[in-house]
Parts: sequence; C-alpha cells; structure tokens
Amino acid sequence: MAIRAVLFDMDGTIYDSGIDWRALREEIDIPWDGRPILAQLADADAATRERGIAALHRAEAEGATNGSLIEGAERLLATLHERGIPCALVTNNSRRSAETVLERHDLSFDLVLSRDDGATKPDPYLFLKALERLGVHPADGLVIGDAHLDLFAAEAAGIPEIILVGTPAWMKDHIPADTPYREACDLHHVEELVIELLGSDSGVG
Repeated sequence: MAIRAVLFDMDGTIYDSGIDWRALREEIDIPWDGRPILAQLADADAATRERGIAALHRAEAEGATNGSLIEGAERLLATLHERGIPCALVTNNSRRSAETVLERHDLSFDLVLSRDDGATKPDPYLFLKALERLGVHPADGLVIGDAHLDLFAAEAAGIPEIILVGTPAWMKDHIPADTPYREACDLHHVEELVIELLGSDSGVG
C-alpha cells in the first residue's frame, strides 16, 4: 500500500484547546460513556441538551481563541507537503472553531471538514467524504488522531493505517486490546512513523 492522503484530527492531536472534556460533562451533568458529547446530549432531556450545547459552544470558542498548537504540528505538516501528500483536517469541532484555529496559526490543509459537514466520528462519514474529495481510496489513507473515536471512524472507513498520539488512559479504556494501531508519544514521534510509512525512497524532510 501507499500513503496518498493524511487525515488529521484537531483538538488533542495538533492543537491544545485546553478543554477538560470530563469537567465539561460534570458541569452539564452527563456521564462519560465513551461517546462524543453531542451524541450524549442528543439523548438527554431538553433542558440538559440546551444547557449542554450552550456550554459546549462556549468551551469550544474559548479553546479556539486561547489554545495553542502542539509542538511539532507545523513541522509534521511541512514534511507531508514536501512529499506532495495532501492533508485534510477532520474534526468533531464546529467549522467556526476550526477556522479560528487556522486563522491564528500557520497551518495549511488541502481540505477542512467539521461537524457542520455531516455525521461525526466515530461515524466514518467525514473520513470517507474527505478521501472522496481528495480522490484517494481508503486503503491509501492514514489517520492521525488522539482519541478512540478517530480509531473507530478510521476502521469503519476501511483506512488501514492509524496513528494515535498522546491518548489519555480514560480514552484508551474504550479501545479493545486487539485493535491495531500505531501509538506515538508526541508529534515528533508521529513524524518518524510517517516517514517510515512513506518509505525510504520518499526522501527525508
């Protein structure tokens, strides 16, 4: 196989929004059950859903405005661009949050998809849509994320190569032991794994 496109998650992968997702759930009064917060709110009563969506939007806006890039993000993207590999940002955040982050930081993506564009991870829809837009078969894709949701979406999309970076233990608890993926400690490690996957004949960035 060949890597012909890379799909990046945003929050927790290349960008640190500073959002404490477990604390946010406590504020809204919904439990952590492994699902995305919007999926949980969809099943909540009307009052909890209204309060939760308002809290989520507030947290995302503050995170997009006040967060910071994770070290190694710019270099990793540059390495991929130097090799002519198209890159897409695929996030469960809102498009407004994604655009705010990209306006604040020097990151270049060929495509940006958010929850405003369709069903979110762990549903494979956004990954499949990104690959279709880039003209790449799922078998030739690579996903770089931090969460079990990225892993499950990639598996469901038929993307064989997945790198998870900095995954917290409370997310790892939701990953079956026999689920294949590559684990990285930071984005510099991710870059090493990506170069390895691209093959020695692709040069060194």
